[in-house]
Amino acid sequence: MSKLPHVGTTIFTVMSKLAGDTGAINLSQGFPNFPVDEKLTSILQKKATENVHQYMPMPGMPELREKIARLIHENYGREISSENELLVTAGGTQAIFTAIMALIETDDEVIVLDPSYDCYDPAILLAGGSPKHVGLNREYRPDWEAIKVACNPNTRMIITNNPHNPSGRMWTSSDFGALEKLMNQYENMLWLSDEVYEFIAFEQKHISAHERSTYLNRTLTCSSFGKTFHITGWKMGYLTAPKKLMEEVKKVHQFNVFSVNSVAQACLSEYLDIVQFNDLGRFYQDKRDLFASLMQSSRFQLLPCDGTYFQLADYSDISMENDVEFCKRLATEYGVAAIPVSVFNENKEDRKHIRFCFAKDNDTLIKATEKLCKI
Repeated sequence: MSKLPHVGTTIFTVMSKLAGDTGAINLSQGFPNFPVDEKLTSILQKKATENVHQYMPMPGMPELREKIARLIHENYGREISSENELLVTAGGTQAIFTAIMALIETDDEVIVLDPSYDCYDPAILLAGGSPKHVGLNREYRPDWEAIKVACNPNTRMIITNNPHNPSGRMWTSSDFGALEKLMNQYENMLWLSDEVYEFIAFEQKHISAHERSTYLNRTLTCSSFGKTFHITGWKMGYLTAPKKLMEEVKKVHQFNVFSVNSVAQACLSEYLDIVQFNDLGRFYQDKRDLFASLMQSSRFQLLPCDGTYFQLADYSDISMENDVEFCKRLATEYGVAAIPVSVFNENKEDRKHIRFCFAKDNDTLIKATEKLCKI
């Protein structure tokens, strides 16, 4: 008997395999194809010869946690305890899974805003909870009236993702105000804020849960070094939470992971002293703008993109077939792999939107858009 009977091979695996089998340019799975910062790889070479190969403390390397706390203060003005409110994790997904397993109990309900990252539901279900999906509106922003209807006294948590994957949209101050009103109504509701793309924001500044002081005692925030420094294979992230909640999260973490890769922690601790976070948004904004300019002569309609390294495109002027079949044909017939957005929706709503990843070197983007513009 399966605990997750509806979970199969993910669309990301399917499309990446299809890209490999057909030789299509892979703009589907969300990882960069350009080199890591040489400063970081130099640190890695040095650390490989140092005494950093044994277990780190369960919550994470103390020096790294202190620097993360400093990073949060510098960017968001929030003071946190590196000892009691911060946990180094094996990527953002592990942080989310561990937090849900620690805090969701049987029959608890969790609000999930669709389209949503596919790791949320399995964790909720394995914890014995019930995911309650609410669709974002046509602009991929929260539909607060629908969210209010979905909430009830059994609602234990709401999961938000900002900047948002797959749409690339970002929340406004009014969205945070609406959420806080909701949390005021339901005193037991926790907020899990997935902010793995927090440093990839463009014209609009990213607003973090760290900056919303009203309910920090009920808020958990997830971040990702893998996304921030385009080192997705390192599987490095961190979670912040108030002491009372973090104590429960650590209980699960110590038996789920215990401690995260020691060499990677040592490298990142040193790298945080020299890296310039402000450059990251501009770097990816240039990628977004290049992709958009190259797509101007295509029949795709690009949707607004405020952050992340994903670009949604409407293909309804090209075809009315469902987005899964369109993406398969896009790869096999035209040589470019993308992700259908309907797979991010519990109800499989199909708006004829697909997701491209523009975290690729310029040559890849040029070659891919040449093919897309011929459709």
